[in-house]
Amino acid sequence: MRNIVAHIILFVVLLVSCATTLFAQTSEQKALEAKRARLQKEIKEMNRLLFKEKKQKGNVLEQMDALDQKINKRQELIKVTNQQANLLNRQINANVRKISKLREDLKQLKEEYAVLIQKSYQNKTDENRIMFLLSSENFFQAYKRMQYIKQYTKYRKEQGEAIVTRTNELTTLNQDLVQQRKVKDQLIAENKQVKDQLSKEVTSQKELLKSIRSNESKYAKVIEDKQRETRRIDREIERLIKNAIVSSNKKKGSKNVAKFELTPEAKLLANNFSSNKGKLIWPVEKGVKSQGFGVYADKLYPGIKHQNNGVTITTDKGEKARAIFEGEVIEIMTLRTGQKGVYIRHGDYISMYFNLANVYVKKGQKVTSKQTLGEVYTNALNGDTKLKFYLYQNATKLNPEHWIYQM
Repeated sequence: MRNIVAHIILFVVLLVSCATTLFAQTSEQKALEAKRARLQKEIKEMNRLLFKEKKQKGNVLEQMDALDQKINKRQELIKVTNQQANLLNRQINANVRKISKLREDLKQLKEEYAVLIQKSYQNKTDENRIMFLLSSENFFQAYKRMQYIKQYTKYRKEQGEAIVTRTNELTTLNQDLVQQRKVKDQLIAENKQVKDQLSKEVTSQKELLKSIRSNESKYAKVIEDKQRETRRIDREIERLIKNAIVSSNKKKGSKNVAKFELTPEAKLLANNFSSNKGKLIWPVEKGVKSQGFGVYADKLYPGIKHQNNGVTITTDKGEKARAIFEGEVIEIMTLRTGQKGVYIRHGDYISMYFNLANVYVKKGQKVTSKQTLGEVYTNALNGDTKLKFYLYQNATKLNPEHWIYQM
């Protein structure tokens, strides 16, 4: 009997270990699936926003950037799908080994249980239970023997039920493995389709690059003008932020020109803003990031480096910019080309929304999270609707991708 109990304990330990591992892998699998679904959605949005029919007649440099963005997303999708398939493969192999071990233990448990039943039957025929009780030396011994018979009968019943339960658990685990193999096969098939699409897009990019090279001087001038305008806007942003710091601190009697002097209320607002890092809402309700933060090499001339102090989001025509957090409008900027920008202060943080066709707020106005600030400008020549979004703490630029949820 001790042997059987030991095997049951081992069996339960193995099942608990198996369940714990499955739970951990399932959590990782869910995270990967969520990431894969997000990438698929982003690629779908890119196709809709960056590759509209009218864009094919637009600026080929914009098309080049759009293709590069989508190729990067495709590569990331392939990587995540491979991670999912590999995780499933490891999970399947581990479960196969555990099932094999559980089957061996179950077989041994059944064999030992069969011996127990056989001995029980022999004992039942050789020694009648009534005689077993009547042969007791006293009432207390008879009582103990009766309790033993009851416990023994109950134990046999529980053992039989345990074997049925374990058998059902093994059956369920086998069914899960079959389903996991189907999911793995589906992931492999989807990955093949994505790789085929990636190959086509890389070919398109090469063809586009070839057409650009044939008119190199023209596009080199476009790139140069674009860089010059970006640098001018960046200088204007920095100037306005420094002026805002000086103006705010002057009212408080401070000569600090590097950072805002915060009131208790402003400090609380800044702390609330900071605590939401990575969870802040997008500055538009829908759209795709078409250019990220930081230094990046030009797609046509890798030796040329571009600096983006914010992020560029491509969205639908008529889309509205919205405040990512509560705060106060401290400046409304108008570019020489007519587009506008809104600066919102959140304690010592500043969020900026550029390339607006019109603005719905005014300087000094308090705004709430998600409040509409203005309509994003749509370029009449190529149909582009792009919001340029910046984030600063005092005069220090921040990477918005670290602050906005899933950017």
